[in-house]
Amino acid sequence: MLDKVAAEHIIQSRPPTPPPPAIPPFSFRLATGMVGVLLAVLLAGFNEHVTEIGLTDISGQMHLSHDDATWLTALFEAFNISAMAFAPWCGATFSIRRMTMTATATAGFLGFVAPFMPDFGSMLVLRCVQGLACGCLPPMLMTVALRYLPPNIKVYGLGAYALTSTFGPNMGLPLTGIMFEDFSWQFLFWEIVPLCALSIACVAWGLPQDPLRLERFRQFDWRGLVTGLPGICMIVIALEQGDRLDWFRSPLITHLLFGGGFLFVLFMINEWTHPLPFFRASLLKNRNVSASLITLAGALMLAAVTLDIPSEYLTEVRNYRPIQMVPMGLLLAVPQLVVLPLVAALCNIRAVDSRHVLIAALAIQGFSYFLGTWIDADWVRENFYVILLLQVASQPMMVIADLVIVTMGLGPADGPFISGLFNVTKGLANAIAAGVVDALMRRREQYHSTMLLDHYGNQRFAMQGMGDPTAGELAPRIADPAHVDGTAIGLFHKVVAEQSMILACADIYVVMIGVCAALIVLNSFLPTRVYPPRAPIAAPSR
Repeated sequence: MLDKVAAEHIIQSRPPTPPPPAIPPFSFRLATGMVGVLLAVLLAGFNEHVTEIGLTDISGQMHLSHDDATWLTALFEAFNISAMAFAPWCGATFSIRRMTMTATATAGFLGFVAPFMPDFGSMLVLRCVQGLACGCLPPMLMTVALRYLPPNIKVYGLGAYALTSTFGPNMGLPLTGIMFEDFSWQFLFWEIVPLCALSIACVAWGLPQDPLRLERFRQFDWRGLVTGLPGICMIVIALEQGDRLDWFRSPLITHLLFGGGFLFVLFMINEWTHPLPFFRASLLKNRNVSASLITLAGALMLAAVTLDIPSEYLTEVRNYRPIQMVPMGLLLAVPQLVVLPLVAALCNIRAVDSRHVLIAALAIQGFSYFLGTWIDADWVRENFYVILLLQVASQPMMVIADLVIVTMGLGPADGPFISGLFNVTKGLANAIAAGVVDALMRRREQYHSTMLLDHYGNQRFAMQGMGDPTAGELAPRIADPAHVDGTAIGLFHKVVAEQSMILACADIYVVMIGVCAALIVLNSFLPTRVYPPRAPIAAPSR
């Protein structure tokens, strides 16, 4: 109670905060600046996904073990997601233009020097700082779209933001294959450098320069920083490393999850009550905000399966390299450039209910996973094309409709606050989705392997008189008879491993159908109807 009274006294006694700068009219120059911010966010996503997909090749070239290499991804993700919580406050304090240019320049410079790091420790530090820089960029794009775009085309700006959830992640696989196979492993880091230069040029010329608002430091949310930054980092590291270290059987994962969870709860309580929070947690009382954030978390879990399951299957069963999976990534990513504006135009029609668009998208997504449950050992890359084409339509519909529901019911002053809340949820949901999918894959694969071997053990003598056809096929081809049985057993275990992987993939598709069904039920009753914004009509003069 005393803290609240003291805070109110400070607010009343300090000089009034200067009003925010006027919004300039929309023009080609401002549009160029916004394109620069979009490029910055896309290159941050490229840097994240390309280095993650190419981690095996990077670790081989840098002479790192698999366990060490996973920390490069875990620490990058931890600082990347934690930065999303604090970037909107920094953007309002130092200006969006300065924040975007500084973060983009930092990410590009560190990407250029990354292959020259002398040891593992320096590489870890570099990835932490680069994660902070990349994490500052997505909130800037949402803030810019909500602030500068005229009402009639604001939904199209949300469609541009949706590119970071659909086009960007799906381009990671093609870029990895092309950069490593056609250039060299260093280009897995260097591919962002030209985009950084172009983005900085567009932002420097196009975005207006807001004044510094250093008076905001008088109410700096230091409790939020002390609890939020380590709390989010600990949770993300636990999610990234949990499956490798076997979750709660590892003291490290246990301490990270419980300690990080405790700090994150304190962080959310502080953000709910602080007069100038990093993001306004009290927005969760809004039904549309709560429903949209839950839907966002589920949609990102669905998106994690979209390319991960085909890639896992083709890598483990068909021995594909990333370059051989490039057509799948391009098929899923490139059409988004056409589909996203069309979906934005659909959601911009006042008669169209975004909730219905979202439900239809979830139904299409669920049907694509139903087709995936028919996966078997005969499938190759082309068998996934129909599934991916359905998701070309469903992914933009999900993301844009969800963004419309969460943003259109809020006022202009809520833009930075919902940007931080939305992007933190997005980052944490990505980490949770990756951990859940990895755990599901491993558990179901182990289960099916046990069941297949148990069934074989029970039935192995049923047709004993017919002989061993595998050994009969191998005997004429192997000179030493002593090696025939060992080779036959090796082939048998290879087939069991392949079938276990296939059945695990089918199980995950079934789980994702259940997620789609749950989200359909949720969005049928929780969110309320919203309408796309329109410019006010001037009253006729008399």
